[in-house]
Amino acid sequence: MDYEMDLEPTGPQVTVREAEPLRVDFRLSSVDLAFANSLRRTILAEVPTLALDLIEIESNTSVLPDEMLAHRLGMIPLNSNNCDDLDYTRDCDCEDHCVRCSVTLSLHARCGSGIMSVYARDLVVVGERVNETIGNPVVNDPEQKGPLICKLRKGQEIKMTCLAKKGTAKEHAKWAPTAAVGFEYDPNNNLRHVDYWYEQDAAKEWPVSENAAWEPANGPDQPFDYDAEPHTFYVDVESIGMLEPDMIIQQGLIELQRKLATTVSVLSGEGEDGHAGGMEDADMMGANDPDAYEPPEGIDGNMTSYGNGAASAWGASAQTPYGATPYGQSSYGF
Repeated sequence: MDYEMDLEPTGPQVTVREAEPLRVDFRLSSVDLAFANSLRRTILAEVPTLALDLIEIESNTSVLPDEMLAHRLGMIPLNSNNCDDLDYTRDCDCEDHCVRCSVTLSLHARCGSGIMSVYARDLVVVGERVNETIGNPVVNDPEQKGPLICKLRKGQEIKMTCLAKKGTAKEHAKWAPTAAVGFEYDPNNNLRHVDYWYEQDAAKEWPVSENAAWEPANGPDQPFDYDAEPHTFYVDVESIGMLEPDMIIQQGLIELQRKLATTVSVLSGEGEDGHAGGMEDADMMGANDPDAYEPPEGIDGNMTSYGNGAASAWGASAQTPYGATPYGQSSYGF
């Protein structure tokens, strides 16, 4: 006797709907909202890339101030393929910077006559680097010029040395690998997570997105399931050229795995004091840092300076550099 069984897929399922050199649109299913949103946030803020971080200006006779010119240079996207080969400067053993944690670029342009436009293509990598492509300015326009840096008139000159470092978008937006990350679930609003404001007819004033064609809408007579949860998500990742879209997603997954592994390790590890995390947690919180905060003398570590009527760090009614404390006569005479 033969039996037919419909086996539902187990684990996350990905359906790539559109793929372009700088954009990918895919459908992520069989996952919960927490995972999908964590991946989105990781892609936006924690995928490491390369960007100009230190600008040493030797000469600038253009109309742009040094600060504005440095800001424009910092926002130029740089090739960040195989960025894992590069160390963070804060983790490197060198005193200032070296080939293991930075890429050096130079920019020198002088206008002889008329008006001269300086583009990202004029940035030149100098010295050694960890691989052959990292640090190159991203140039995707048909003219192969890249973003405009500034314009010079006759006799004007800019000359500078730029240091590119590894970082993430949660430190500064210049390290962001994406221009935008589209994220949508439940396009037909079957779960009623959205309450549309409307004047006359919500269906006419709020047209559904193109993603609505990928899943059925509940009928008007279908009973509402209060326990239903989203499990299908529509993600649209647009790269700015530092990394290819598929690499951005892969790096996002890697960073998410690292964060989860660190969390599991800290929560499950046993330290010297017998508590979860032990001395490692103390180091991460800065408790063993010689520069960490130390309470003033006279405060018992077993209770706060305000608990059980204890005196403040200055003592009741003591004079502080700003006048008396709130426990006694204040500097305002109250």
